This record gives sequence, C-alpha cells and structure tokens, in this order.
Amino acid sequence: MKISPPDKLFHPLIDAIEIFSSNHTVAESNRGLRDWHHLKFNAIAGTDTHALSYAGLYPTIFDHPVSTATELAGEIRAGRCRPFFKEIPRAGSSSTQVTEITIGTGTRGDIRERYVIKKHKNFPAWRSAAWRSQVMDEIRRHGFEKGRFRVPKSLGNDQESLTTIEEGINGKTLFDKLVEADPQEAKNHLEMAAEWLARLHNCRLQISPPEEFFSNERRRLDLYISAFTRTGHRHTRKAQEIMDRVFEFETSLYGNHPEKLIQGHGDFHPKNIFIGQDSDDPSSRFVAAIDFASSYTMPPAFDVGTFLAQFRNQFYDRQQVFDKISENIFLQKYLNEANQLNDDFLREVEVFRARTSLSISYYLIKLKLGESENLWRVLVEAEHQLARLLM
Repeated sequence: MKISPPDKLFHPLIDAIEIFSSNHTVAESNRGLRDWHHLKFNAIAGTDTHALSYAGLYPTIFDHPVSTATELAGEIRAGRCRPFFKEIPRAGSSSTQVTEITIGTGTRGDIRERYVIKKHKNFPAWRSAAWRSQVMDEIRRHGFEKGRFRVPKSLGNDQESLTTIEEGINGKTLFDKLVEADPQEAKNHLEMAAEWLARLHNCRLQISPPEEFFSNERRRLDLYISAFTRTGHRHTRKAQEIMDRVFEFETSLYGNHPEKLIQGHGDFHPKNIFIGQDSDDPSSRFVAAIDFASSYTMPPAFDVGTFLAQFRNQFYDRQQVFDKISENIFLQKYLNEANQLNDDFLREVEVFRARTSLSISYYLIKLKLGESENLWRVLVEAEHQLARLLM
C-alpha cells in the first residue's frame, strides 16, 4: 500500500480518506492508521461494503446525530467524524512497543477485528521478530490454526517501519481467568494450558537450529546476573552459584544430545496464555499462547519449569488463587498428555524452575524490588530445586 503525497491527501476536493475497509489487508489498514496519526487528515472507515455479512464491521463514529445524506455529507466535510476503534498499549519490552487494535462496536455478536502491532527498536530486533513469525506459522500448520488449541496468525512484517503484526486473541489471559474462576473452572483452565503445551511438544518440531539454544544460553544467563553485579546486590554470589550450577546441568544433560531438543514456546506462563470462547456454547472454548519471542528448539522441561516458577511468582500476592488451585494440577496433566519424556524429566524440570528464578530475580531488580521478600524467596527456592537434583 503506497501512501499518497500529503499535498494530495489534503486536496480541497477530498473531504475524507478511508483507512479501514473490508477491501484492505490488515497491513494496509495499519499503514493507513499510522499515516493518519502522523498527518492528521480527516479519516473515515467502512465506506465500501458489498455484502450484509460484513456491513458495519468498520464503523465511523460521528460527533453529532445524522438522519439524512445531506447531514452525513456535512459532518464529513466538517471533519466531525473518525473511525471507531480502540488503540490500547500493551506490555512490551525494552526493544519492542506493543499496541492492540480493536475495530468495531462489538454489537454484532462481538465480531470485531483485532490485531497486535509490535514496533521494534532496531533492525536486529525486527529481524528476530520476523523469524519468530515464521516459527508461529509453522506451528499453526501442525494443528494450532483453529479449534481447541491455537497460535495467533502472523498478519504481516514491514521492514520499512520495523513492525510485525499478528492476529489478536478474543479472550482473557490465564492469569485473569484463574483470579476470577471458581475452583473447578480454575482446574479446567489450568489443564487446558497443560494440554496446549503437551500438544506442542508432542509435535517434536525442530524449526530453529538446535545449536541456537546453547549459543545464546550463556549470554541470557549472564544478563540475569548482570542485574546483581550492576547494583552491587548482597546476594550476587548466591545468584552466581545458582547460574553456574544451572548451566552445568544444562550442558551435561543436553550439550551432546541435540535429539533431545524440540521447538518450545520459551516463555510459557499465565500472562502469555489466553482462554477464549467462540460462542455461548462452552464446547467452543479454546486456549492460545502468544509471544514466541523466546521460542527455540529447547528441552521440553524448559517450558514446564518456566510455567511452574512463573505461576508461583505471578500469584505470589494472591493467596486466594493458591487456595483454590495448585500448579501440580498443571504438571500432572502435562505428564498425562506428553509423549516420549525422559526418565529424568522431573529432575530436569527442577533445573529450569531454578533457571526461571534467575530470570524473575533479574526483572525484580529492574523494577527496584531487589530487596523484596519475594526475591529472597525466589533465590531460596532455586537453591532447593537444585539441591533436589543431588538426592
């Protein structure tokens, strides 16, 4: 989609520019939205509809009521209208700005177009994200396009603007669902998440080169320790010992066994998992995972250990969740559904629970919570997890 020069967009014979339409791709709609934000021309949406089934999906909102074509034209010429949509910033990272776009009113059975725009800080970050989009597409082709288990669809990668676009998920995060649900519903949601992960691992995919996991692992672990050393944290030595033991276990378990590695999610936790429903029928419920930025060909135990450690951390101050549900429900369901697990799988899970504790500690220090009781708990639990490997 090539944007017209600004002088043509503001030509006196043009009263408004359509930026959202059923005839646009999502990438084109996003380009129109971006140029509207930048140039501030008069924008409308959905003027060209050829079927009743999608009439009203791209509405235009007016500042004043209109009842005739003359009034409609007058309001457009006066610029008292704009496309109806929501633009919501989401949590991203230091190198990525994330925005969720929802177009429509939701009055037609909540059928609205949702997509997520990720604006990357530099070309290497964009290139990595574009590659992860390919990983997502490949996983989708292995049974995650629709139905009970899903992965968002990649909708476009734009090198010029350093953006990637993917399908938005209509649902709530597993985190929110577990906070709101009664004990039985919470159990169902947690088991669905475990089934999703087991289904991915059972595919035994190796999309990323297996050697990529270890080539980046030491760098990632060093990054976690850097937060301790940079702040002169009093528990730096403890964190360093945990990191050294984690890397030693990882190397001994998998260093010479790339066949043990499979494509994983890499950051599987309750805030990256969505529970949704396509209709009022409970049988239409589905589970989807987002954010594959850390997806590598990795040990299966990595994702399981990550989830268990993050579950403990994310609900640290929400005792009501622990009162109705235990992370062991997730673990047991995964074990029941997963195939070809190593005899030492549970011991391997402990390694990656400890590893995730280092990641959590890193972010707690970044949030200036380095002296919190939670960080001390995380480090002590990591020590206990590694100690169990020696029993």
